[in-house]
Amino acid sequence: MSEVRNQVIGAWRKSTFSNPSGNCVEFAEAANNLVAMRNSRFPAGGVLFYTRPEIEAFLQGAKAGEFDDLAG
Repeated sequence: MSEVRNQVIGAWRKSTFSNPSGNCVEFAEAANNLVAMRNSRFPAGGVLFYTRPEIEAFLQGAKAGEFDDLAG
């Protein structure tokens, strides 16, 4: 059995709306048409990989305000 490893291939990016200390969720392009996500406070920490349709669904929900109650 072979193990498939996901790999970040793009630069990490975060929202220009992140807080003044710069801590935020970051996204980067990943191999196999995936998108990687991590917490900028812990750049050596865990990375989550999502498909582009999963990211698109999340962004559409965020733009529609579905997560506004979770923000500051």
